[in-house]
Amino acid sequence: MKVTLLVVGKTTDPHIIALVDEYMKRLKHYLPVEIEVIPELRQTKSMSEAEQKAAEGSLILQRIMPGDRVVLLDEHGEERRSIEFAAWLQKKMNGGVKRLLCVVGGPYGFAPCVYERADEKISLSRMTLSHQMIRLLFVEQVYRAMTILHREPYHHE
Repeated sequence: MKVTLLVVGKTTDPHIIALVDEYMKRLKHYLPVEIEVIPELRQTKSMSEAEQKAAEGSLILQRIMPGDRVVLLDEHGEERRSIEFAAWLQKKMNGGVKRLLCVVGGPYGFAPCVYERADEKISLSRMTLSHQMIRLLFVEQVYRAMTILHREPYHHE
């Protein structure tokens, strides 16, 4: 199974970029992982929130391939502890999912069309997190899940 994190907008903080790169490098040992970036929309000041979400939604839907399992990283999604997330990931791998597409929306969230296409929603926190931080937290949790599944000494419980 391949895990793809689809995000709207690039990361600009060099510290976050370095940490994301470190976890991405570690993850290559376990499974193929990539981050796909949808460029930020231009001239959003003249767009309403709904127009911006619709435009981003269209760009997100264009990146979804047939057979993808689409998971939105959404504050209203299901929360899991790290061990539960690892079990969830294992179930996806065992279930024959070819590509797990995890999507981070733009600043206003997802358009209704994206919610309709999604297979499920998960939340990394009840708190609102920056789009840059979500990338880091997600790749760290996938790495943690893989070490849990391989019984390696990274996660302590």
